Amino acid sequence: MILVTGGTGMVGSALKSLIPSAHFTSTAECDLRNPSETEHLFAHYRPSEVIHLAARVGGIKANMENLGAFYYDNIMINTNVLEASRKHKVKKVVSLLSTCVYPDNVSYPLTEEQIHAGDPHESNFSYAYAKRMLDVQSRAYRKQYGCNFVTAVPNNLFGENDNFDLEDSHVIPAMIRKIYNAGLNDEDVYLWGDGSPLREFTYSKDLASILMLLLKEYDGEYPINIGCSKEYSIKEAAEMIAEIMRFDGEIIWQTEMPCGQHRKPSNNSKFKSICDIHYTDFEKALRNTCKWFIMNHPNVRGITI
Repeated sequence: MILVTGGTGMVGSALKSLIPSAHFTSTAECDLRNPSETEHLFAHYRPSEVIHLAARVGGIKANMENLGAFYYDNIMINTNVLEASRKHKVKKVVSLLSTCVYPDNVSYPLTEEQIHAGDPHESNFSYAYAKRMLDVQSRAYRKQYGCNFVTAVPNNLFGENDNFDLEDSHVIPAMIRKIYNAGLNDEDVYLWGDGSPLREFTYSKDLASILMLLLKEYDGEYPINIGCSKEYSIKEAAEMIAEIMRFDGEIIWQTEMPCGQHRKPSNNSKFKSICDIHYTDFEKALRNTCKWFIMNHPNVRGITI
């Protein structure tokens, strides 16, 4: 049986159509920060494989305002999940890292061997170090206990069932919600920064397929980049969303607010050499996501009435 931690989130929701027989955990069922609760979860389900998605995540604002909490929560979640997997002899664990684990000052494109080669960007360094430790713990358990624990590095994820909370969402869902709200109220929309940073975006349904490929085909000791490597500026993404939503107001960039890291392009050649994957066109994936948001608003994660 496959256990998916963080199973009620965006990627977990995308995985449900691929592995409906898996068990998808929720925070209501188990607080993975708690060792005894995590132990009880694994003792009850006794999974043979684990896809570890659970994490405390957020955009630049949430990261900067919750540095200590982001570090503690993620360190505890990862430590407990891997330790329970070891104790219960799970055959394989696939864990997600993030491109923020890479150093701020590094040569591009980002390749896997550079992960620990310098400090991450200051805006989310605590989350980044917690994710780096997930790699360290996975490799340490492999060397001492022979555990087949692998780690993968996606980039900016988006899709249906995302978190649209304006305080802790990522860039795509935050812009979708802000542009939608501005359109409803016939107002201009205000977005952080100047729109110039470049980002790579991967559709959640693509990531679900990738995770299944990794579960079957990748047993490497070191992390592997798995995200779509095409870059778009934040401004380009915002303009696409505005067009899809038929927003005719003005996009006003708040240049006094932080932009975050300018770019962090990744090299996914290692992954593509072992797995055949076709990434969904970015604009098509955005259309799917915006359509889902409009059809399900206001009953989407991150919006309270």
